[in-house]
Amino acid sequence: MTEISTKKAPAAIGPYSQGFKVGGLVFTSGQIPADPETGAIVGTTIEEQAEQSCKNVGEILKAAGVGYENVVKTTCFLADMADFAAFNAVYAKYFVSKPARSCVAVKTLPKNVLCEVEAIAEV
Repeated sequence: MTEISTKKAPAAIGPYSQGFKVGGLVFTSGQIPADPETGAIVGTTIEEQAEQSCKNVGEILKAAGVGYENVVKTTCFLADMADFAAFNAVYAKYFVSKPARSCVAVKTLPKNVLCEVEAIAEV
């Protein structure tokens, strides 16, 4: 088991890691739309926040030596299911291989963001 850590994605805001490589898989922690350098939330719209969340996932994948094309499963959390279509439009630009996915609306996300994305990828 190898911890994945990169300064190109936001530091954990709690007692967890950005990700782990275990066997032939990479597991990322959920990524909110935080700026990796400042920790500030990027954007106010679902499109802007989805863009940053996906970029953050991508940086963790890159640090693990894989890319979006290696992702086999994602879990996406939305603060409002009314944002589903707009979120999908951004998500589809990154996860072009169409991995398996769960997408749920939740009551509240960390720092009151609009979305969070986590991924599992094959090495």
